[in-house]
Amino acid sequence: MFQWSRGIHQPIALQTDIFFTIGMADTRLVNHSDNLTDITWAHAVDSQKYLLEVLNSDIDFIEADILLGVIDSNTDNEHLIPIMAHPPATTSDITLESFLEQIQNHNRIVEPSKVKGVKLDFKTIDAFEASISIINNIYDMQSFPTWINADILAGPVNNTETIPVDPKRFFDGIKQLGPVVLSIGWTTKWSQSSLEGCYTKEHINAMTSTINENLSDEHGKSITFPVRAGIAANSLEHLTSLYETLKEKHNVTFTIWSSENDAVDVEKLRQFIFNFGVNKVYVDVPTDLKNQLHLGNVSLL
Repeated sequence: MFQWSRGIHQPIALQTDIFFTIGMADTRLVNHSDNLTDITWAHAVDSQKYLLEVLNSDIDFIEADILLGVIDSNTDNEHLIPIMAHPPATTSDITLESFLEQIQNHNRIVEPSKVKGVKLDFKTIDAFEASISIINNIYDMQSFPTWINADILAGPVNNTETIPVDPKRFFDGIKQLGPVVLSIGWTTKWSQSSLEGCYTKEHINAMTSTINENLSDEHGKSITFPVRAGIAANSLEHLTSLYETLKEKHNVTFTIWSSENDAVDVEKLRQFIFNFGVNKVYVDVPTDLKNQLHLGNVSLL
């Protein structure tokens, strides 16, 4: 059982009463499909030890990072394979193949309330393309909630350090997979003190154009937009426009995330959540911030 973290985990008690419907690839939940903010997350599950801990916890969703690298015990091998690691790491003690096998084995034998969703966060297009056949061959995407995450466009706030994943190649790869949820967003840069910055009209237009160009022949695709909490709080108008533009063709949600010390206007963020409703917003933020949002006893909007 784990507290929210990005790369660091520490035990705390979490109580959930959530289970996934077999075949519900868009991750809507039977008991709490009307309140996605209830879902709990483990981050950077990039080691064998942490994976086993999470599988034995009440956490609902496992998020992990995939890079091309080598296994610790075989560092002399020049052949790079998809491993579970976050930059700048280049080695791991677990491959993507083993990671997926273990989660699937867990999901097949446990009661529905213990099934884990998986969110695969790809840092490079090469890592994603090298992983497509592994995902297809190993994991039952039809039965268990599966998200594919990548930052495909440059975003706020003057972020020039992170290179987006190539969107055309990313969508070409997605079309080779089964019924996954697209988790697609913008690269971001944020501050521990400043509250200035937003997802602009230009960011929204670029995203809608990219989706329309690459999913023109697909309807009903489940898409969640990961938006950084402090920036999303300032972007209600523009992100509402994004939702309204796409909602008739796709199943659209937002996933609010935050780094540990991000500056966030809590009241504005609450307004953002309740504008869309708790059935349209996942809340994947540090425990202190989530407690300030007071989401536990909300009336559904």
